[in-house]
Parts: sequence; C-alpha cells; structure tokens
Amino acid sequence: QVQLVESGGGLVQPGGSLRLTCAASGFSLEHYTMGWFRQAPGKEREIISCIGNNEWRTYYGDSVKGRFTISRNNANNTVYLQMNSLKPEDTAVYYCAAAQLDRWRCGIVYYGIDSWGKGALVTVSS
Repeated sequence: QVQLVESGGGLVQPGGSLRLTCAASGFSLEHYTMGWFRQAPGKEREIISCIGNNEWRTYYGDSVKGRFTISRNNANNTVYLQMNSLKPEDTAVYYCAAAQLDRWRCGIVYYGIDSWGKGALVTVSS
C-alpha cells in the first residue's frame, strides 16, 4: 500500500523555521519525483517545490525561493522541506506528493501526481 505521511507542522512565529518530513512506504522513492504543495484557506493548491530522483534537479516557486530547501534521502524513503524566514502568508496545509518519472520530471514535465499525503498544517502567527 502506497502511503505518504507528513510530519513537522505546527505553529511558529514570523521569522521562525520549521522542517517538514514526508515518510514514504509501500514503494521506493528512487524512481519518483517528489514535491511539496500547499493550500491556504480559500486558495487553490499550489506547487512550492520539487526534487528529481537524482537529487540535483530542484524547483522552487517564487514565493518560497531563497527561504525553503527541499531534500531527499532515498535510502530512508524520506523527503524534507526546510522552511526558514516564515511569513504569515506561508500559513497553509502542506502536502507531500510523488509521481513516477514519466509523469513528473521536476521543472520539465508535469502530467499529474500518483500519490498524495494527507497534509500537515503550518500556521505562522505571532
């Protein structure tokens, strides 16, 4: 059974940091592009970052570029999102996503997602 489970969300003050973790089970990450999406209240889900299976190819949305860093550990079947300098507008539910390489090549091709996590809430507020 393919499963993605996010952890590490919570409440943080503006300017603070959080690290989200996505633990995958039921499949091996090494043949998948992985990424993070977010959905703020009243807004559509948006992609914020992705990382290719060979780790060197990454993408960041303009709203998080320079503040967020994505990484992966294929041996541990885990993907991370380090979020620094958090702003109130970063408040959202963050979703981990996976797709096989013929559907998603980070920054090049996107045809859809194979598996979604259930999401982790990040709230940035003083």
